[in-house]
Amino acid sequence: MNHTKLKFSAIAVSLAIGLSACSGESTEQKTKNVEVESVKQMKSAQVEAEQDIQSEALRIGKNAANWQIAQFGNLDYIPASHRAKSENAKFWIQAAFYIGLTRWIDATDDEKLKNFVKEVAERESYELILERPYHADDHAIAQTYLWLAEREGIEKAYGPTKEVFDMILSKPPEVGLEMGDSESSTGKYHLEGNCQLRWCWADALFMAPRAWAQMTKVTGDPKYLEYGDNEFWAAADYLFSDEYGLFYRDSRYFDAKSDNGEPVFWGRGNGWVFAAIPMIIEELPDGHPSRERYIELYKKNAEGLMALQKEDGYWPASLMDPDKVKTPEVSGTGFITFGLAWGVNNGILTDQRSKEIVEKGWEGITKAVSDDGRVHWVQHVGKSPDPVKESDSQLYGTGAVLLAASEMLKWNK
Repeated sequence: MNHTKLKFSAIAVSLAIGLSACSGESTEQKTKNVEVESVKQMKSAQVEAEQDIQSEALRIGKNAANWQIAQFGNLDYIPASHRAKSENAKFWIQAAFYIGLTRWIDATDDEKLKNFVKEVAERESYELILERPYHADDHAIAQTYLWLAEREGIEKAYGPTKEVFDMILSKPPEVGLEMGDSESSTGKYHLEGNCQLRWCWADALFMAPRAWAQMTKVTGDPKYLEYGDNEFWAAADYLFSDEYGLFYRDSRYFDAKSDNGEPVFWGRGNGWVFAAIPMIIEELPDGHPSRERYIELYKKNAEGLMALQKEDGYWPASLMDPDKVKTPEVSGTGFITFGLAWGVNNGILTDQRSKEIVEKGWEGITKAVSDDGRVHWVQHVGKSPDPVKESDSQLYGTGAVLLAASEMLKWNK
């Protein structure tokens, strides 16, 4: 909330008290008049502050979406090591942008942006990357295809994904969730270990489970949601720390310590999961037996995250060790702000502290987005807390900002 406006409101109330004292009113009437005026002034200031947030969200979301789209075909600002992957619309880097973009379209009903998404999906023939069909990263783009199938009634949009999912159900992976120390490669893209046939790392819970729930929604067949729900909880139970209310990135970090001796909890890694949980909840049918379990996990994770926000509104790249990377990091902050704003907007987080943390996070995001819509301070592709420069930008960072902006458009607290 705009605290300056509330301050001026308080000054106005004080003046009202003084004016009332100079009149011939009774003490009781004076008190009543002052109370009424105080409520009016505070409500007026609150409404104005909320309108300012909504207006800023509309401006930032629109600019960020348009700037990012304008960069396709010219991604020279992305390090060469990940540029080719970033140019692939089926790969998770772009897919994470489309997840934010489709959420933004739902909030604004922007026809131009919707047509852009349809064109991309049609150009890609609604296909996944097939070199590693089990890999969660390569299921992320399915969320956009399935969004089109449900929202626009494009039945062919889910066919290729359904074929892949049906194959997985016919041959479910039988590996553990421990991430091996040695790294291997499969096909054209990097694979960290055989456990990635399942969802053994935090990022995977953003990339894949929602798509499996969406598949049940568009087909009416419960088997997809059943598989996604079971695999989500296998991973969440394995990676979530009840002690800290946070997610480890993968098993290699269970006992890892940062340079300053603190446990290693990756900011964006937690952001991935925390942003995914609300979107999964929204896909569940009414009365689903896991709904309350997701909400309880959401609350635990929210509490762990809210305790770690920095004074500048950002969440550290290394959540338990803010001195590890002292600069802002906007991808994790965007995902976390989205998740918290969703909780407030949906009546799950009702305390004043939660609202203030959301507004503080949003204020940090607004400072990181240029007037032209470029999102700054985005940690590049990685799996742990790494240094960030102001000029660093990536598609998933814009996706995170669009998710946050879509919820701040609804801000009325």
